[in-house]
Amino acid sequence: MHSWILLALIVYAFQPVVAAEYCPHGQLDPRYCDINGDMVADTPGQSDQWTDPGTIIFSYTPLEDPSVYAGVWDGFLKHLEEATGRRVRFFQVQSYAAQLEALRSGRLHVAGVNTGSNPIAVNCAGFVPFTMMAAADGTSGYEMEIIVPANSSIQTPKDLRGKTIAFSAPTSNSGFKAPSAILKSEYGLEASKDYKVVFSGKHDNSILGAVNSDYDAAAIANSVLSRMIDRSVFDPVRIRSIYKSETFPTTAYGYAHNLHPELADKIKKAFFTYTWAGSSLKQEFSDYDKFVPISYKSDWSIIRKIDDAMGVEYDCR
Repeated sequence: MHSWILLALIVYAFQPVVAAEYCPHGQLDPRYCDINGDMVADTPGQSDQWTDPGTIIFSYTPLEDPSVYAGVWDGFLKHLEEATGRRVRFFQVQSYAAQLEALRSGRLHVAGVNTGSNPIAVNCAGFVPFTMMAAADGTSGYEMEIIVPANSSIQTPKDLRGKTIAFSAPTSNSGFKAPSAILKSEYGLEASKDYKVVFSGKHDNSILGAVNSDYDAAAIANSVLSRMIDRSVFDPVRIRSIYKSETFPTTAYGYAHNLHPELADKIKKAFFTYTWAGSSLKQEFSDYDKFVPISYKSDWSIIRKIDDAMGVEYDCR
């Protein structure tokens, strides 16, 4: 994992074009500016700092097997090509760190970033989240659940003392940050002290680990769990849920802050004009019907509070 990501762990979006002589940045890395105070990076003030790629690189968060989602996103990416007049390619990222580094380095232009990684992507990689999936009535989100093998003796989170719990990755909200904070605050269980921590790399790995009794328990996003059950990846009777959290915002979609403003506008329009009915996205994400605007400042407030409780600082050096 790259050092800047490790340091970050330790310790609807109108984008103004900013003047070089004035650059407040709040929690953002000093290389980014935030004049309007929306907590995301502004478009650079000088046009020679804009990027205007002939081929747009898109990636979906590595919550699950990336090869599955290349086909799921194919129809949308064709729509994005039509809306922007550019070629679009799907980039299969195998880890959260790889996606964040690709954003920071400028090799990735549009992405769906998982809930917990958004603060690091925004502050350290210049990511500008502007939309997420929602149901027809505008509702969205998912819950963190802790699951165990169906035949386990574990009945409540307090029974996890001394057990092995699978998490997806340190940057994941439902796959580490939220459950570890909840287990500590509500049940007095501290990670690596009162239970063993194992990082599986992805939510689907954690889920299958619980299904096969490789782990005593797994903390997962129930949106991923539902999609795996819908695809008949495993028999749901093989697991039980012992905890369900409040609702969190789901994957945010956005773009690199230094994209040409006209291209950024076309990308946003592509998301909001996409027809879900009969699409592969609708087939895979059956609970959702459209993309809706979001505000990182307000919608991700609960995630930043969890980070604060865990002592996370967005130090990108």
